[in-house]
Amino acid sequence: MISNNKKNNGAGKIRIIGGRWRGSILLVPKIPGLRPTPNRVRETLFNWLAPVIRGAHCLDCFSGSGALGLEALSRYAASITLIEQDKLISKQLFKNLQVLQTKQAHVITTDTHFWLAHSSYAKFDIVFIDPPFHQGMISKTVYFLEYYQHLAQKSWIYIETEKESPYPAVPRNWNIYKEKVAGKVAYRLYLRNSPT
Repeated sequence: MISNNKKNNGAGKIRIIGGRWRGSILLVPKIPGLRPTPNRVRETLFNWLAPVIRGAHCLDCFSGSGALGLEALSRYAASITLIEQDKLISKQLFKNLQVLQTKQAHVITTDTHFWLAHSSYAKFDIVFIDPPFHQGMISKTVYFLEYYQHLAQKSWIYIETEKESPYPAVPRNWNIYKEKVAGKVAYRLYLRNSPT
């Protein structure tokens, strides 16, 4: 989740809020448009996912700070694939994985849509879609996930948008499980069932 604006020097921080790395502080580059999902939103989301997160294979489509993906891994997801096209941010994700001493995460430095179209990776149980705001990237991401068959038969998809955005266009077999608004952010968790 990164805009194409000019980068700033320095670093910000995120905190893991639950699980085995609870309280861990990780550095993130200070870059305009880099929007780590707020703690209270993450806490709500992972309360929703609590029954299914353990052992899940997860995909973070626009990783940015890695707040969502690393939180999932902290809560005992089996694996997380972090896709981030910005090289500076991707480099920091690698460093944070070294700090956490985990081999269950994979950072892929590329465009999300290119990767979805060309990857032969296994299907995912949980997918996080939190792209840069105001760039219209959600519909294409949803389409690619389905068209290239990256979703498990029963899977969970988290989508974060601007509060004022209309509901994302999703397939009929995606049903809203939970949704909420916090500040300027609307966030929704969908349950995908196998198409009939």
